[in-house]
Amino acid sequence: MDIKDAGSSLDSLVSSFNTRISEIQQLVVARNMYPASSVSDLSAIDSALKVLELQLHKIKIRMREETEAIPKAKKLIEASLRQQKKLQNLSSVVPSYVPDRVTKTTDDATKCLNLEPIVEDSFVSLKLEEPAPKEKKGRVSPPLFYISSDELNSVPPYMKQRITLEKVNAAINDMATYAEATSQLLTAPRKKLKENLVERAMELRDIAATETVKGKHFFLETDIRGPSLKLDNTGKAILTLLRHLGRISETRIGHHRVILLLRPH
Repeated sequence: MDIKDAGSSLDSLVSSFNTRISEIQQLVVARNMYPASSVSDLSAIDSALKVLELQLHKIKIRMREETEAIPKAKKLIEASLRQQKKLQNLSSVVPSYVPDRVTKTTDDATKCLNLEPIVEDSFVSLKLEEPAPKEKKGRVSPPLFYISSDELNSVPPYMKQRITLEKVNAAINDMATYAEATSQLLTAPRKKLKENLVERAMELRDIAATETVKGKHFFLETDIRGPSLKLDNTGKAILTLLRHLGRISETRIGHHRVILLLRPH
């Protein structure tokens, strides 16, 4: 039963109880005014008292029901507050814009590489003597492990500087786009690549085959070009912060600085 409805019902019972009391008072006054009719008046009073007893019993039952409902209402309020806190934490983590993982990130990566749309299961060799590895079905997209406000607050002030939560999570979006572009170069058939990208694709394949990088999503430091993450002072500070929080790691392979996307512990 809804607590509001129960309260209204209780108010109704109390009002009825008070009405009956008023009626009894009127009957008592009437008996004193007309002694000859006192017997019938007493009978009316008796009937009214019985009705009052029944209403009082109902009031007690309703009071007991409402008393028993109080702990349930408290638990409901506590659960609602916990849920509200979870939603607030989620809201603080998610940036003002989140790209669609299936279309937005992939489309941005495709535009970045100047690729033709890739047709699944139509791979050809990047080198005539060495066929490109066939992409597994359901290729996993680069991870988007946003940081929370608590994580940002845990970072030492000298490292955090004036970096905001939204800037960091927007940079994570950019890194996912870079990693998606790298992934497309690793798996794209040669006929979908422009001539100036073939050498880069082969170089990335060599990097991806190293023990440190194998099986991980990655991109090169030279890929960083915005829109949110750039190789300026703020961008470098964001990279340092993300390394500290375990979202990325770096390694050097040849003359390249390789940035790996990691799952937070």
